[in-house]
Amino acid sequence: MKILVTGGLGFIGSHTVVELQNKGFEVVIVDNLSNASEKVIDGIIAITGKKPLFENFDLRDKPKVEDFFSRHNDIEGVIHFAASKAVGESVEKPLLYYENNLGVLTYILQELSKKGSANFIFSSSCTVYGQADKMPITEDAPVKPAESPYGNTKQVGEEIIQDTCKVTPHISAIALRYFNPFGAHPSVEIGELPSGVPQNLVPFITQTGIGLREQLSVFGDDYPTADGTCIRDYIHVVDLAKAHVAALQRLVNDENEENYEVFNLGTGTGSSVLEVIKSFERVSGKKLNYKIVRRRAGDVIEAYADTTKANAVLGWRAESTLDEAMKSAWDWEQKIRS
Repeated sequence: MKILVTGGLGFIGSHTVVELQNKGFEVVIVDNLSNASEKVIDGIIAITGKKPLFENFDLRDKPKVEDFFSRHNDIEGVIHFAASKAVGESVEKPLLYYENNLGVLTYILQELSKKGSANFIFSSSCTVYGQADKMPITEDAPVKPAESPYGNTKQVGEEIIQDTCKVTPHISAIALRYFNPFGAHPSVEIGELPSGVPQNLVPFITQTGIGLREQLSVFGDDYPTADGTCIRDYIHVVDLAKAHVAALQRLVNDENEENYEVFNLGTGTGSSVLEVIKSFERVSGKKLNYKIVRRRAGDVIEAYADTTKANAVLGWRAESTLDEAMKSAWDWEQKIRS
């Protein structure tokens, strides 16, 4: 079965390609390399022994999207990662985010609507919940007004898919709301390669640990949490990738109860910023240079998942501990800087 993975050379995309190929799926990757490297294919081959098909073009080019689907008319599923994802940049360049994240989604769904049947997995985010009213966060928690254009594209993206599924019953879709993915494949053949200054905590920690960054800033220690720092649900990227395969298999096997479903993907456990730093210090044997600074605008106090639905319905659960995932991130950082 042939599966299209958009943005398949990116961080989560590449790990998902590995898990798909390990399950016997034939994978076609489309990526414009705006935030990825073609060298990632070598890592995928090293792990799986198989080379995925790869096409380098920008999915904002609608004629190229149409041409792609006409040439690959045997695609039976799409896992859609291709999107801009930096919250700060989205505030500065909202139109770029709306064009890239919503225009591309629309083009792909238009092509899938022409097919006899299609399966679609959407890369969504826990940002749709904002500061949730209670923890842990279930899929029924209200979607709050977005804190950024990026967050808004995830909310509106889900609405676009839901509206499409209502009138296109032959499309089956699942939106996966990620919490905080990090880490690297245990083979250390693929991992996170942020361009420029990392937007996420763990790459900033490992880059500080290796000496690439002088110091980590911890934004606030006066939140109403046990140690005063923000709490998030940190999930190993390999666990996250396996959830995409489980979701795809649910659709392929016609096990879905509705043609649009939503699942939270996390560990179910919240970890504070200081706990994540301590995890790094344990696995690396290094003291991390960090300082407490003022709160950052837009940061929610805490967010961690209720994973009951994904565990029960998808038959999936996160397996790696915080330290195991952190060790993989540190191993990867050391490899790419050696």
